[in-house]
Amino acid sequence: MQRNKTVWVMGILILLIVILVGIVSYVYVLKPVVNGYTISAQNQGVEFAVVSIMQQASSCQQVPLTFGDQTMNIIAVGCLPPELFQQPPTEL
Repeated sequence: MQRNKTVWVMGILILLIVILVGIVSYVYVLKPVVNGYTISAQNQGVEFAVVSIMQQASSCQQVPLTFGDQTMNIIAVGCLPPELFQQPPTEL
């Protein structure tokens, strides 16, 4: 009977050690790898969005950007007529 209890206690201790090793390996190994991949994917998405907006704006077409209830039309400065950049003479 005593030997049966010892085997049972050893089994529980081994199970607890395996669970703790799993938790520690998740926290220090797997979680940073997953977070690194997530951050990299987010950065690639942002870069893709910005490049797409820049390419569309450089074709001299307005690009509507909407956030909530605000909308802003973006266009490349090179597409605007030069008259918009001439300032009237200032009086001295």
